[in-house]
Amino acid sequence: MTGRVVHFEIPYDDRERAERFYADAFGWQIAYLPSLHYSIVQTGPTDDDGRPSGVGYVGGGMLKRESPTDRPVITIEVDDIDAALANIESLGGMPVLGRQAVGEQGWVAYFKDVEGNLLGLWQQA
Repeated sequence: MTGRVVHFEIPYDDRERAERFYADAFGWQIAYLPSLHYSIVQTGPTDDDGRPSGVGYVGGGMLKRESPTDRPVITIEVDDIDAALANIESLGGMPVLGRQAVGEQGWVAYFKDVEGNLLGLWQQA
């Protein structure tokens, strides 16, 4: 298990307003994907495939504010989402949304930690 923070998500009520704010405030490059109702956020340099290429750079996304993603979420990479969710539950955490495919790239899931914080899990395909 890598345990690295690999992604973040910021919810919005007004997509254009939020995208403009983060682009102007931090120079982030933001691309809306209408088919996914999701904005890809690049906070630093990327390779030809759009993946982060700088050391320590974490990219993210923006999405409409709705449960369970009604607050900012950090996402942690794991080797096996199902095993990670089972372990999280055994430690007192709570799965919120099980394994969901993200195209052919991998899978995402959400959980609450023992303090009630919502976090994401990512498993690369």
